[in-house]
Amino acid sequence: MSSEELQGGDLHNQAQMAPSPAPIPLPPYPEMILAAIQALNEESGSNKSAISKHIAKDIEATYGPIPPAHSALLNHHLNKMKSSGQLTFLKNNYLIPDPNAPPRRGRGRPPKPKTPLPPGAPLLSPRPRGRPPKSHDPNAPPPPPKPKSPSAAPSLSGKKRGRPPKAKSADAAATLSPAQNPSPAAGGTPRGRGRPPKVKPAATASVGA
Repeated sequence: MSSEELQGGDLHNQAQMAPSPAPIPLPPYPEMILAAIQALNEESGSNKSAISKHIAKDIEATYGPIPPAHSALLNHHLNKMKSSGQLTFLKNNYLIPDPNAPPRRGRGRPPKPKTPLPPGAPLLSPRPRGRPPKSHDPNAPPPPPKPKSPSAAPSLSGKKRGRPPKAKSADAAATLSPAQNPSPAAGGTPRGRGRPPKVKPAATASVGA
């Protein structure tokens, strides 16, 4: 075997054993998110889908394939930047807050400004809720008793207020009139309830001449 063939085989083996170049590290996701929102330059902000497509396009053009955890990383950093105030979330869009814009007023009545206490002043306890009690003089005579309500006062006739209780059944039967409480006839059957039936006239037989 010639020396040229040996040298060619050595070069081929060295090319196979040479390490592949390391991938270029990606910039931090917050930087890519801010750059994507600025590049899109939408007046009402950019939604998550538009930001993700723009970042994926830049990664493929500059750094190579998109990382498998691209969606999870994007969601994590968007939520983190929103909670920290780096991004403003309005109507499902993300915006970069304007540093010169006045702060947004929160809901409800704004708190009253508190006056600072002078140095060395004692701290006052917070005022309890409700109406403060009246101040009582220890040497004052006891207050007169309160009058009872009109509902508790007795009536002029001496009778109790309200509807009287119902009488017992025996007393009620004794107080009924004879028409209302008829007694059974002597030696006869007791009279039933309701109107008695009419007495039919007896039919007279015709007598022949």
